[in-house]
Amino acid sequence: MCVYHKISHTPFHILAKPDDISSKVLVVGDPLRAERLANALLKDHKLVNRNRYFLTYTGYYNGRNVTIGTHGIGAPSAAIVFEELRMLGAEIIVRLGTAGSLSDEIDVGTIFIPYGAAYEYGGTLGMYFGSTCMPAVPDFQLTLEIKESIMSRGLSIAEGIVASSDSFHGEEKYAEKWREIGLKAVEMECATLFTLSRYKGFKSAAALLIIDNVFTGKILDSTLKEKYEKLVASAILDVISKY
Repeated sequence: MCVYHKISHTPFHILAKPDDISSKVLVVGDPLRAERLANALLKDHKLVNRNRYFLTYTGYYNGRNVTIGTHGIGAPSAAIVFEELRMLGAEIIVRLGTAGSLSDEIDVGTIFIPYGAAYEYGGTLGMYFGSTCMPAVPDFQLTLEIKESIMSRGLSIAEGIVASSDSFHGEEKYAEKWREIGLKAVEMECATLFTLSRYKGFKSAAALLIIDNVFTGKILDSTLKEKYEKLVASAILDVISKY
């Protein structure tokens, strides 16, 4: 009997029952953002996990069952949550996150739609795939539908390839290189989400609110940040709730 095989299919951090998790999940990094969005957008919602403060809520959006969950900061934390949500029945996982602009043309307050994510060799994904450089790409149809839903709310859109960093405080030495090779923004979890979705067999996509510019230091006002988060979350839920 392979003990590791049994353990690897058991959630240890999202302590919910399969019936507690919808097949359609919106994930965010900040647990307080998950709480805000659940309170603002879901009806009859309940907290189905608070272990490790991965706050996870399930309720109804436009009459359809959906989950809003927390994946924490960075690839290792996010990988745990994405894997365990999949174990519990998730078939769609969409990340609503924040990112820093690497481009003079992409201003704060823009919603960035990543068509793929670049990442430095090794790190968390190296633990999964070794020397194979897995393409980190979302589900294209889901991404297009989310983009159109966000645009229908009158929000400014940019699109392209994002850099997924494994070290928040180590990004400065990479930023110029990333910009030179055409990456438009930087965040920490999309590469992990996109590759695991292909590997584990679920649909994924992301929408990223640009909250600062890495080179100019310009920062989005916190009031606007929460306003845009709610609008983008509702746009994403409009799409995934219909699947």
